[in-house]
Amino acid sequence: MAVKYVYFFGDGKAEGTGAMRNQLGGKGANLAEMTSIGLPVPAGFTITTEVCNEFYKNDRNYPDGLKEQVAEQLQAMEKLMDKKFGDSEQPLLVSVRSGSRASMPGMMDTVLNLGLNDQTVQGIIKQSGDERFAYDSYRRFIQMYANVVKGLDGELLEDILENMKEDRGVEEDTALSAADLKELVGLFKNKYNEELGEVFPRDPQEQLWGAIGAVFGSWMNQRAITYRRLNSIPSEWGTAVNIQSMVFGNMGDDCATGVAFTRNPSTGENLFFGEFLINAQGEDVVAGIRTPQPINKAGGDGTLPSMEEVMPQSYNELMEIQQKLEKHYRDIQDIEFTIEKGRLFMLQTRNGKRTAKAAVKIAVDMVNEGLITEKEAVLRVAPEQLDQLLHPSLDPNAPKDVIAKGLPASPGAAAGEVVFSADEAEAANKLGLKVILVRVETSPEDIHGMHAAQGILTARGGMTSHAAVVARGMGKCCVSGCGEIKINYKTQQFTDRNGDVHNKGDIITLDGSSGEVMRGTIATVKPELTGDFGILMGWVDGFRRLKVRTNADSPEDAAVARSFGAEGIGLCRTEHMFFDANRIMAVREMILAADLEGRQLALAKIIDMQRADFLGLFREMKGLPVTIRLLDPPLHEFLPHGDKDIADLAQSMGVTVDTLKHKVEFLHEFNPMLGHRGCRLGITFPEVYDMQVRAIMEAACQLVKEEGFDIVPEIMIPLISEVKELEILRANAVAVADEVIAEYAVKVEYLVGTMIELPRAALTADKIAEQAEFFSFGTNDLTQTTYGLSRDDAGKFLPFYVEKEIFPEDPFVAIDQDGVGVLVQMGCEKGRQTRPDIKLGICGEHGGEASSVIFCHKIGLDYVSCSPYRVPIARLAAAHAVLLEELAE
Repeated sequence: MAVKYVYFFGDGKAEGTGAMRNQLGGKGANLAEMTSIGLPVPAGFTITTEVCNEFYKNDRNYPDGLKEQVAEQLQAMEKLMDKKFGDSEQPLLVSVRSGSRASMPGMMDTVLNLGLNDQTVQGIIKQSGDERFAYDSYRRFIQMYANVVKGLDGELLEDILENMKEDRGVEEDTALSAADLKELVGLFKNKYNEELGEVFPRDPQEQLWGAIGAVFGSWMNQRAITYRRLNSIPSEWGTAVNIQSMVFGNMGDDCATGVAFTRNPSTGENLFFGEFLINAQGEDVVAGIRTPQPINKAGGDGTLPSMEEVMPQSYNELMEIQQKLEKHYRDIQDIEFTIEKGRLFMLQTRNGKRTAKAAVKIAVDMVNEGLITEKEAVLRVAPEQLDQLLHPSLDPNAPKDVIAKGLPASPGAAAGEVVFSADEAEAANKLGLKVILVRVETSPEDIHGMHAAQGILTARGGMTSHAAVVARGMGKCCVSGCGEIKINYKTQQFTDRNGDVHNKGDIITLDGSSGEVMRGTIATVKPELTGDFGILMGWVDGFRRLKVRTNADSPEDAAVARSFGAEGIGLCRTEHMFFDANRIMAVREMILAADLEGRQLALAKIIDMQRADFLGLFREMKGLPVTIRLLDPPLHEFLPHGDKDIADLAQSMGVTVDTLKHKVEFLHEFNPMLGHRGCRLGITFPEVYDMQVRAIMEAACQLVKEEGFDIVPEIMIPLISEVKELEILRANAVAVADEVIAEYAVKVEYLVGTMIELPRAALTADKIAEQAEFFSFGTNDLTQTTYGLSRDDAGKFLPFYVEKEIFPEDPFVAIDQDGVGVLVQMGCEKGRQTRPDIKLGICGEHGGEASSVIFCHKIGLDYVSCSPYRVPIARLAAAHAVLLEELAE
């Protein structure tokens, strides 16, 4: 039996259904569904997505039998419409549109009024009695066909149209006469022939197959590829092609076309919302050629009459249909319609795109209205959308001058004066100035300046670079990897993509949600976490199993995370505390000390400050677990590298510049990520880890003794690759911890665990679990070491890998489930074999990315930990994991 490639719909009957999105695409499935439920839909047929895949597999050739099936369905359409395709007396005109299973508005191509030529246009004149309408449709068809099918620059024909309007002294297309439009058709065809070296096709069959090929071809145009990459839509899904009999909104003042939403897609308000144009075709509404009019009085400002006022009968009919559609699909609908001679036709319905604010409100409202369940409401809000609610955003109506574009590393918006060093940022902040820290790249030493700045802009680095990770943790706006700017620290300026120079003190604005860098200050809109948000998140927490902790290095970060629903700290990076101006000198003394005695003297200056750090964190997280990672980065990161800084430090420490330079050079590493860091520091300088463990336990014991806390500190030893490392360091930690507990004469439980961030650690997790009471998977470094990639350097080529579909996604953004994920799962299984009650979590940036959170749920982790501002995202993703599992059963 031949494969069915074409599905018909019309006259209240449809071969397809709304459930056939994978085959018919969203548009085709919904056209079939609307037809079946009795709505006025122009007859047509859908060529399946399978043909699209065959088209590309077979070097843009169609599968056998397709042309015969299209011809058969075209005859059925002709019979139903009592018109004939290509006939000069009763011509049938069609539209040819795309339709993927996932909505991709504006990404692919459409051709309207197909079937017109010099003979059929006469038939349209006879049918309509309106020569102007016929030639208006003809010139539109030539414009669309030339651009969409033949790739002719649309401006070439648009310029001819604009010149004619100027010659005739008119502003609107509708003011051109029938004679003008007939002349325009001739001018368009001449230009087509001049530019392409061929005559505009007269044969409707040639036109049809040209348009079908163009729609399938548009699946692989650059904008569609980019949209799919940004929205994680697989290329193998393909697009369907919908061929539908034309209805006309441009036949006169009793005709119109419009686009509407069953609710406001920006606010979520339950108010029919949309725009329309009288005497127009669909592209006029979205192209901005004419100013659209509001659908109803409530949605307008009174300057233009609404459809409710000028076409009340059609408006009332449309109101009934939109209510029927929303109840049928139980979701906000985005609809397109045309009114021909007072008769309403539905051309499309699809689930409407909406802002995060609208998504939350609509989900909660629809539960209250009895349309959907709480579980469905939770699934209606995409976790990634919540970013919009948690960070300030730019006012979409404000004008902006974009000077460069980088990676949208941390969402939100920020404006301030340009500064080029962390010290300058901190000094400016103390004076009450708002600044943007502009760096080639950031390092842990910049942490104070990043905290002081409104936003961070870097020329290098990826989505999980230091700047990106720290900025997200702080809730700071960040644009990273902005290669379009060239920074000159010496002259204190950067050059943008246009060659314009921006000096220290100039004001710029960053949009961390789009990656745009703009000149001057752009107005922002503060996030509003409404009551609906709290209601939704209450449902979320009732469904999820996975706990959500936060990565926080200060009480301020911890407080923000707890307000967003964090259930503890999964990662406190103690190295960030060391860069505080009050202790960096003591840290440097410790590093540069010639012997153990010197290091202990320096550490004695630090311990009180470390204890205070942990007291603050424990207090903010009272009653919740706190995991503290002992010192991880290589020591050279704490040392100065510029000649002046080295000279200043040498003077303050009473050593020669040469001595200090020699020490800095000695500590320098060619590949510090794989060098003398993490547990390796603890093995060679055990007194550093001993000081930190003592500070942790003293803080815990003090709170238990003096404030009645019930606390279980979790001490995490990083970068373990061999169980003997952990055996030695665990013994040291236990000795110090027990000594402190005895000194305070209190009972305090504590856990000692490790970070699994090297492949060997995952492979030998059964042995490591003998010494570890918990594992926290550090998937940032585990991804680097599994792939052999540097996350700070890979930004130069990873986008290319994703674009070429070598990698499905950036592995630093979403966890690589086939490689890194297998190691994580192996680590979990091996760890539990040895220690069934071992606590398992993840603390890399993946802990706040939705698909990674769902993966963590599937493999049985106990918690994920992420930046404070991503905690709600992780909570929602964890609920999705449970609900999607239920749906799959």
